[in-house]
Amino acid sequence: MDVLWLDQSDVQSLLDMPSTIEAVEKGFEQHGLKKVQMPAKSYLIFEKHNGDLRTMPAYMEEEDIAGVKIVNVHPDNRQRGLPTVMGVVVLNSTQTGEPLVIMDGTLLTDMRTGAAGGVAAKHLARKDSHVVGMVGVGDQARTQLLALSKVMDIQEVKLFCRNVAHCDHFEKDMSHVMNCEFLKKEKIQDVCDCDILVTTTPVREPLVMSEWVQEGTHINAIGADAKGKEELDPGLLLRARIVVDDLVQASHSGEVNVPLSKGMITAKDICCELGEIVAGIRPGRQSDDEITVFDSTGLAVQDMVTANMVYRKALEQGIGQNIRMF
Repeated sequence: MDVLWLDQSDVQSLLDMPSTIEAVEKGFEQHGLKKVQMPAKSYLIFEKHNGDLRTMPAYMEEEDIAGVKIVNVHPDNRQRGLPTVMGVVVLNSTQTGEPLVIMDGTLLTDMRTGAAGGVAAKHLARKDSHVVGMVGVGDQARTQLLALSKVMDIQEVKLFCRNVAHCDHFEKDMSHVMNCEFLKKEKIQDVCDCDILVTTTPVREPLVMSEWVQEGTHINAIGADAKGKEELDPGLLLRARIVVDDLVQASHSGEVNVPLSKGMITAKDICCELGEIVAGIRPGRQSDDEITVFDSTGLAVQDMVTANMVYRKALEQGIGQNIRMF
């Protein structure tokens, strides 16, 4: 039996942000309508290596898509010349269970996570949002900003990073794909003076204080994706309308995981899941003065809808290699 193999260059040739946003929004909708099977992601923690390995399975009933992503997070990989995040996605036939495609999931993970931020901003940010503040300028920051540029008229981007050279590289790369002004800031609080704030750091102590954030700001909190991680002052969460991607997953590995475990917030402080808003079950932003927070942990349904889109395009365009598996 042959299986289609798609390497990173294949996936890159088939992925673009507008179609990824469309697919991910559909995935959130199906999640909001409870039409998916998606166990919480499982973790293997490698404490002595400062890393972890995660498995993320999902079955989407309406689209008849099933599969799993295996992905790591190793923050020290930059020093090794490797990506912090690397992944592999396998899609399986729901009729027989046979693997249909094995593809690189590294770029796919960056793109679908960025797309999730775009979907969140579409439903939760003020429609007149033009200024983006970014805490962290790594690979994930790039796809977050790219997605925002597809759903908002971004005119100014404020950057904070402890390494100025990284900010320079970020501006150089992103200025090729969007026309706006980039401003490098020396303090995080200066970046927080914005319409949409994006945090993409792996920290375990809050970086963004409540008093720095103005009413009406939308925040995409992306960095906290494992137990013990947090980027936002819990006091800020208490001021905000909190929307998570998945309540169970966010409770043990999202931005809310630490304040929940310490009793600083409760489940009642969490408004809803993003899929419920996309599906029209719950309302999006309710006023221009509201602070909204999207707590993104990354869902397997995002991977499956994006991988399925890539797979279908590959079949149509004859891209990839067939390899003998069994």
